[in-house]
Parts: sequence; C-alpha cells; structure tokens
Amino acid sequence: MLPLLAHAFDLALTASAGAVGLLAGWFALEALLGSSEPRPAPLSEPLRRPAGVKVGVLVPAHNEAAQIGETLRSILGQLNKGDTLLVVADNCTDNTAAIARAMGAEVVERHDTERRGKGFALDFGWQHLARRHDITHVVMVDADCLLAPDAMAHLIAACAQSGQPTQARYLMQAPQDAGLKVRVAEFAWLVKNQIRPLGMHRLGLPCHLTGSGMAFPVSVLRDVPLASGNLVEDMQLGLDLAQKGHAPRYCHEALVTSTFAPTDAGLQSQRQRWEHGHLQTIATQVPSLLRCALQRRDLRLAMLALDLGIPPLASLVILTGLVALLSALWCLWSGAWTALGLALMALGLLTVGVITAWGTQGRKALSARELVAIFPYLIQKLPLYRSFFAKRQVSWVRTAREEHGEP
Repeated sequence: MLPLLAHAFDLALTASAGAVGLLAGWFALEALLGSSEPRPAPLSEPLRRPAGVKVGVLVPAHNEAAQIGETLRSILGQLNKGDTLLVVADNCTDNTAAIARAMGAEVVERHDTERRGKGFALDFGWQHLARRHDITHVVMVDADCLLAPDAMAHLIAACAQSGQPTQARYLMQAPQDAGLKVRVAEFAWLVKNQIRPLGMHRLGLPCHLTGSGMAFPVSVLRDVPLASGNLVEDMQLGLDLAQKGHAPRYCHEALVTSTFAPTDAGLQSQRQRWEHGHLQTIATQVPSLLRCALQRRDLRLAMLALDLGIPPLASLVILTGLVALLSALWCLWSGAWTALGLALMALGLLTVGVITAWGTQGRKALSARELVAIFPYLIQKLPLYRSFFAKRQVSWVRTAREEHGEP
C-alpha cells in the first residue's frame, strides 16, 4: 500500500511541477518578446480617426468627486464633434454628478444598493448609449484614469481597423514617495498590463481586457451581458467576447494611467479584490476556455487560456517556490528526481522572465537591491492567498482613495 501511495504522490508532484513549468515558460516567452518598447511609427500628418466613426465614451463613477474632473479633462480634449461623453454616477453620495455636468458631460444617475459593482454601472450606461443609432464605437474609461495625448485616436483607429474589442496600455503608478510594497505592485502591474500583452500581440495572439481604456464596436457589445458583480468584470467580459469570436486586441500606443490608492487600507482592498477575482477566474474559466478552443480547434483561444492560467506575479513566484521545495524534499526522501528537475526548470524560466522584465522596463519602479528585497514582501502576501481559500472576497467593494477613507 505504501509503495502505491508513494507512486501516486510522485506522479501528482511531477504533474504539478510540469504544469508550473509550462506556466513559467509561457511567462518567460511573453517577457522576452514584450520587454522591448516598439519603435514609434513616423507620422507624416496628425493621426486621424476613420471616416464615419462616432464614439460614445462611458465613464462609470462611484463617489469620484476628487478625481473625475482631471479624468474628464483628459477625455474632452480628444473627442470629435458628434461624440458623446456619458458619466454614470453610480450610487453616489457626493457631488460627482454635479462636477461632471459642469464640465459638459452627459450624466445619468443610478441608485441600486442591491446590485453593486462596476459591471452594473457599465450596463446601465450602455443601455443609455445603445439608443443612439449614430454611435459606432464605445470606449470605457474608469473615473480615476487619465488618457495620454492621442490615446483616444490610437485606440479608436486600432479598434475600427480590426473590428474587434481593443485594450489600451493601462498602467497603475505608485504615488510619490511610495513605499516598497506599492512600487512592487507597480512593477507587477507593468508586467501584467504591458509586457505580457505586448508579448502576446507580437505572437499575433489576443489579450485580456484590463479594466480601463477598452474600445468596442457597438455590434460586438450587443452580444454579451455587462451587468455583473464580478470582482474582475473586465477580464470576464473579455473572456465572454473571446468565446463568441471577438477576442480583444492590444493597442500599445494608447496609454491610460491611474494611481494606486494612497492608504494602506485602500491598497489592501484593491489588491485583494484584483487577486481574489483573478484566481477565481482562473479556477472557473480556464477549463471552459480550453474546452471551447478544443471544440473549435482554435489555437489562439487555447493560447489565451494558457495566458489566463498564469496567476498574479507574486502568487506565481510563491507557487513555483513551493513546488520546488516540495520536489527537493521528495527527492531527498525517495530519490525520485523528475519532479525536482521540472521544478528547477520552472524556477529558471521564471527568473529569466522576471529579470528580463525588470532589466528592460522595471528599473524605474525598483532598484536592484529592492528587487532582491521583495522576498519578505512575498511572505507578507501569504495571508491574502490563504484568505482566498478560507474567506474569499466575492462582492465588489470600492477602493478608498482618500487619506481618511471614503466620504
């Protein structure tokens, strides 16, 4: 009986090490391909929007009076005559709606404390825009984000040319004088939202939607439900679209930025919502996405499922390290080395990917000394992952951005 159990454990550990090696290998490939900045194409004339394109910009906002003015200013200067800027003041208790109206935006207000979450606000705004028969494309921008100059023109041009959903380069930046935890988060976000999608793009593959700076042809949005309390409703929307034949594309030239929450409580809430939602999506959506890819014999969809299977960077490092440790202990006890060999290969590939990403793009966020010092930070994140199994967050909670909490 004992030899049989030992054999079964060896097989399970070897399979786990192989799976982690596959994820680490794909991560390293994305990092190698996506770490170099594209050369900007020379423009002989100003970037022009394709003829006949009318845009509706949808901005969901919940108590964003402190930030929404800057956001709308960055959008208004990039709109053409006939475009629509719609703000959804969602369960607001501040003067978000009044500020948006004063700046010239159209505003609709939603009051529904039972159905809370960005997905419900997006659906409310979309139902309003869908009645406008002249709008050909919809762009969704979070109320705490800023559009870089020409971001809208690049995003709409890419979306109109491909006829598919298009994701801008959406980056989160650390506040001035931020501590190590926030700057590590900035680096991890850079890897997730720029380096890896650019690597996928250079392989001719689709990407995931990342939450802000998303453009859609109107005809595509009619195919999917938006109303959702999902913690990562943007990622789920991209997966729903991909399974309907509308996999999102990445547009590196369109830059959208935001800033991490300035308070520890806000940052913790933000991180827990994103990471719990991401891990839950991996568990529930990777099998269905792979099944859909096999049924259609769609390699691009299968590669999107593989990319989805890569967990957040910190959890990938922790997972790979744990599998390597278990494999080493098992090798010492049993003499079986296959799992250890696969685990060491995974560690090597992961190291190559992280070092490549940091060496080419991440130096602004982290120094070499700080990169080495992230291991205590990873240990501090273990309770967050433990809570995923013990007390998982399942409902949307607004991130408190004010120094003294939400007004």
